[in-house]
Order: sequence, then structure tokens, then C-alpha cells
Amino acid sequence: QVQVVESGGGLVQPGGSLRLSCAASGTIFRLYAVDWYRQAPGKQRELVAGITSGGNTNYAGSVKGRFTISRDNAKSTVYLQMNSLKPEDTAVYSCNARRATLKYWGQGTQVTVSS
Repeated sequence: QVQVVESGGGLVQPGGSLRLSCAASGTIFRLYAVDWYRQAPGKQRELVAGITSGGNTNYAGSVKGRFTISRDNAKSTVYLQMNSLKPEDTAVYSCNARRATLKYWGQGTQVTVSS
């Protein structure tokens, strides 16, 4: 059974940094693309960043230059390094591991940016 677990969320002041982790088990992780999404209260879920099985990355315009997605296949983990955080980055962040028609979601981790 495939499991995807996010961690690393928390409360941080504006301008601060957090690193989120998305760990997968029960599958050949290196074959999967992984996307990070976020959903703020009252807003639609949005794609924040993604990384392919080959390591190609893409970012939403709102986070480009501040967030970095990376993967460590040996640890079956994808990271989202978030710098220069803003209050508008406050949301539940979830990761999705996908391969062809297969998609596996984690439970999400809360990120709150506030002074």
C-alpha cells in the first residue's frame, strides 16, 4: 500500500523559512512525479511546485524565486524549501505523487505565516 506523508509545517514570521517534506513508502518512488499544492481558507487549491521523475521542476509565479522543490530518491522524499515567506503563503500544503493514472495524496501540513 502506497503512503504519502507530509511534514515540516508550522508557524513562522514573515520573511522566515520552512522546509516541507513529502515522504512516500510502498512504491518505487523514483518513478513518480511529485507536486506540492496548497489551499488557503475560502480559496481554491493551487499548484505551488512540481518535480518530475527526471528532476525537472516548475513553479507557480507567486512562489518563483522564493520556493525550491527538490527530491532525494534514496530517501523517497521530496522537499519544498520555502524562503521569504509572506502572510499570503498561509495554507494547508499537500503533496501528490503521480505516475500515469496513479495518484497518491498525503494528509497535508499547515503553514501559517504571521507576526
